Amino acid sequence: MPAASTGASATHAVALTPPSPDTETDTRLTPGGPGYRRMSFALFLAGVATFALLYSTQALLPLVSADFGVSASTASWTVSAATGALALCVLPLSALSERFGRRAVMTASLTVAVVVGLLVPFAPSVEVLIALRAVQGAALAGLPASAMAFLAEEVRPKALVAAIGMFVAGNSIGGMSGRVITGWVAQVWGWRAAVGVVGVTAVLCALAFRALLPAPRHFTPGSLSPRSLARTVRTHLSDPLLCRLYAIGALFMTVFGAVYTVIGYRLTEAPFSLPQGLIGSIFLVYLVGTVSSAAAGKLVARLGRRGALYLAVSTTAGGLLLSLSTSLVMVLLGLVLITAGFFAGHAVASSSVSRTATTGRAQASALYQSAYYLGSSAGGTLGAVAFHAGGWGGTVGLGILAVLGVVSVTVWGSHAARVRERRGLMAAAH
Repeated sequence: MPAASTGASATHAVALTPPSPDTETDTRLTPGGPGYRRMSFALFLAGVATFALLYSTQALLPLVSADFGVSASTASWTVSAATGALALCVLPLSALSERFGRRAVMTASLTVAVVVGLLVPFAPSVEVLIALRAVQGAALAGLPASAMAFLAEEVRPKALVAAIGMFVAGNSIGGMSGRVITGWVAQVWGWRAAVGVVGVTAVLCALAFRALLPAPRHFTPGSLSPRSLARTVRTHLSDPLLCRLYAIGALFMTVFGAVYTVIGYRLTEAPFSLPQGLIGSIFLVYLVGTVSSAAAGKLVARLGRRGALYLAVSTTAGGLLLSLSTSLVMVLLGLVLITAGFFAGHAVASSSVSRTATTGRAQASALYQSAYYLGSSAGGTLGAVAFHAGGWGGTVGLGILAVLGVVSVTVWGSHAARVRERRGLMAAAH
């Protein structure tokens, strides 16, 4: 990650960037080359299944509340339990991927998650539903970090941002399709049928993923030693650049989790009073996230990583403020901007983690994913609490605080880099 775009010093950036092998002898995948398209589509489908399953109840929270007679904050745990369990399990499962391979762990994760997904519609109580969702989130923990580590090992560095952007685009498609489908299905047959349809769709995605993903050619098995894992984690957490990226991912996801957990409740109330099917269709704005995440590579090339992050932050903040309007059109425009800003910022930050870590990539990505999904869990729960206490304005206020946090982390990193550079110049002069 270039020093000017992240706040890392020039010396630090060079030390963390692996030497580029000769293009003619580099056997890693590249756009247009054999296997790249299959690999991209396979991980795209994995991303679709992951987000469709992970957030399958989010658009249905008002119906879940009504069915079980629980509050919005209680119903929100059907989302927060899944994302929280994923955050807690992503690091240990990434360690398994270092030993047994990225493809094996991703396949096992999807298999368990889709099986649980087929059980979710039969939950007899909200407590059982929350427990099943937690198990599902824990299973899905093996996918995100392993996927990013797989890409970092199998794709040439210059194509890495674009490749991870495609995986993130799959996340946005999964999140969108899952919510749109569940909205319309639930309006006719109820929320149980809706999550059942998501489960069947995820099964099909998982089967196609396993059939299409090429065998890894650059994976070297690592150790399962707890001491070795702890040493790797300490190394990553002692890297200021990685810690800033983790914080950025968590803060971006806090905004996103809060907004999309609560928006269904807001749109069912006056002055909107929308039916469930139309509320589900609101999530079509995820298509904007598909475009913005896939375009992250171009944004970084033009603006630098720090510039791309500032653009993402500004877009997200603008969307939050627009969403305060009582006009449905303005609320939708606000959601478009929030979604575009979030997915662009996430693609830039996550690809920066994969590029920065030259060893223990799965653990580096796992720590990012852990922070990211803890942000989602916190955002969903705190967003619901803020909505209960202060309406939509309370949820927006929470989002603005998180956005200001992203700005603060980025500015602080830039300042720290300038200080290190001045000290380096002074030391060189003496």
